[in-house]
Amino acid sequence: MALKIGMHSGQQDSSYEELARLWRLADHSGFYWISVWDHHFESPPIDGTHPSFETVSIMTALATVTTTVRVGCLVFSPGYRNPGLLAKAITTIDHVSGGRAEIGLGAGWHEPEYRAFGFDYPRPGIREDMLEETAQIVRSMLRQEKTTFEGKHFQMKDAFNIPQPIQKEMRVWIGGGGETRTIPAAARYADGCNLAYVAPEVYTHKIGVLEAACDKIGRDPAEISRAVNVGFYMGVDEASAKRKRENLPWPADDPRIGGQLSGTPEQTVERIAQYAEAGAEQLNIAMRAPFDWDALQAFIEQVMPAFRG
Repeated sequence: MALKIGMHSGQQDSSYEELARLWRLADHSGFYWISVWDHHFESPPIDGTHPSFETVSIMTALATVTTTVRVGCLVFSPGYRNPGLLAKAITTIDHVSGGRAEIGLGAGWHEPEYRAFGFDYPRPGIREDMLEETAQIVRSMLRQEKTTFEGKHFQMKDAFNIPQPIQKEMRVWIGGGGETRTIPAAARYADGCNLAYVAPEVYTHKIGVLEAACDKIGRDPAEISRAVNVGFYMGVDEASAKRKRENLPWPADDPRIGGQLSGTPEQTVERIAQYAEAGAEQLNIAMRAPFDWDALQAFIEQVMPAFRG
């Protein structure tokens, strides 16, 4: 069963040297994708004091220490950066990486982070409006040398993006599972749709929402790449898997529990296969420090071969 296997690496609670080690291992071990996230301090929020690297600069570093993987972010918040400036930054990373960059966008949710760094935190509908405007601006700037856009929240006038990315049509991803606004925005403006920390049966439902949104606007849903992020809490054997299941960082009734890989390598193969059957084309394991190097090596050796086409 063919499935692209990626890695989502949160750049918190880790030294740069450890992150670079993680990225190089993934790059040399057949991973398709590595992404970072867009947070200024720890996520989920605790007290704002956990070490965390800035997103654009760490994504650039990711591009420099890897050679084959796709280089992405899941997902940039429109509330943190002007969309034109973001498009310029991603264009630069595309050149640094030799044409491997991808960009993900989301509506944003981390209110304590917004407040701490002096960003406005508008109501959900406005954040969704900002996401839709940002997606249109970024998509235009990555495909055209000059962009003019007049929106309620963002305006661009004769904004040149020269040089253009190495890639002719860099993929723009929209991440999030909101069925009223976010998934329909992916259907309208994105090249990829990413969902995070959902069980396979929930993923099936969300893909149905995406396909219905595509049908509504007359778009072929096959044009949109489909990915899912899952937490990585796999053990190398039953004993270590049991310990990790008992210490997941969420209560038992949290819906995110269903979106974690927390079994043995054999059980992990079975679980990932369920996501492929649910319609995922790409699955990214979300790595959080301190990294379990033994479990990651077991994943590389015992799990990934099952999904190479």
